[in-house]
Amino acid sequence: MRAIWKGALTFGLVNVPVKVYAATEDHDVSLHQVHAADGGRIRYQRICELDGEVVPYADIDRAYDDGERTVVLTKEDFAALPAERSREIEVVEFVPSDQLDPLLFESSYFLEPDGTSPKAYALLRETLQRTDRTAIVRFSLRQKTRLAALRVRGDVLTLQTMRWADEIRDAAFPALDEPVKISDKELELSAALVEGFAADFDPAAFTDEYQAELRTLIDAKLAKGDTLDTAETFGEREEETGGEVIDLMEALRASVERSRKARAAEG
Repeated sequence: MRAIWKGALTFGLVNVPVKVYAATEDHDVSLHQVHAADGGRIRYQRICELDGEVVPYADIDRAYDDGERTVVLTKEDFAALPAERSREIEVVEFVPSDQLDPLLFESSYFLEPDGTSPKAYALLRETLQRTDRTAIVRFSLRQKTRLAALRVRGDVLTLQTMRWADEIRDAAFPALDEPVKISDKELELSAALVEGFAADFDPAAFTDEYQAELRTLIDAKLAKGDTLDTAETFGEREEETGGEVIDLMEALRASVERSRKARAAEG
């Protein structure tokens, strides 16, 4: 892995030198666009609207337009911002972990101790574990001020960047304002259904079926040396149709019964 950021975690008067690494990676098959008629590669160019010239990425700046005037911001302008120059991840507060709405979370990063002694790193890690709290931190990365949750995963400190509160939309659905009567029997059957599917979560047990099928299709085309009908690779599939409206109690009973039979067969 290659570090994307170097700086220090500041925890009161404690300074913890760290390197930041992306904790996740994209496993999607890489595809590009082609001309359907002849398979020719489609490429995009950055064209200046004033002179019609192709502009190299290195010569591109950014700008803000208020509708009447345009302000051009150079790379030097961004680099001069105080927040951008800061190389600190500042611990702002420690909060109960259950107060953090999952909708706030964005990207995840690993923090590696950077220095001759990992003692300060270990101190902060042990403090988080013993207090059972999450540290809210603030730092700058890629021309943005970030808010993040600092947690412990195994022996490693992790950062999960967070959206700002005003970036979370309100969920206002009129249908949820209508009173709904749920009987004790329906709740009982629903709870039984949940129990029938109860398990300990193992993320390794789940795979990206679409990407696996896509790779199978690509491998088949490569092996055949020509195009082929998708059905030759995956077999015929029934066309999906809209589900009919069914009785909730019957659906719950059927689901519970099917779950019980499946459990009995496994046992």
